[in-house]
Amino acid sequence: MKILNRLLAQVESYIPYKDQENLLVSKATVGWQLDHTLKVFNTVSLTLKNSNPKDYKKQFNYWRILLFPLGYIPRGKAKAPKLVLPPEVITKENLKAQLEIAKNHTDVLKTLPNHAYFKHFIFGVLTKKQTLRFLEMHTKHHLKIVRDILEN
Repeated sequence: MKILNRLLAQVESYIPYKDQENLLVSKATVGWQLDHTLKVFNTVSLTLKNSNPKDYKKQFNYWRILLFPLGYIPRGKAKAPKLVLPPEVITKENLKAQLEIAKNHTDVLKTLPNHAYFKHFIFGVLTKKQTLRFLEMHTKHHLKIVRDILEN
């Protein structure tokens, strides 16, 4: 949880730069990256919270076995589901509101049973521990894009 809280603090630190863009790095703005990250964090957290651990079934997944140990999500290989796409207009107020929800989720996530689960469209069915790893990887992925936008 400490890692996720630190990552959320980094997300918060980039909110003032929400309108920055660099087309050499991404077609999306810093705000888009932050909004998407928070939408994924909050949607996945809710799904994990609402899952029934009794329904969890372990599944083999090649991509999870390959990428989770590396902590790496390749750029430009997957398209974000509509549910987690940012709106046309991204405001600081909305980002801050989503951030507060995400912070509250971290408190709830640590109390969930180990077989609470989330089904990812590429990585398959993830346990609580795997889901937390996914949230870490996904957030780091988008924060790296944000840093690249701001550095170039």
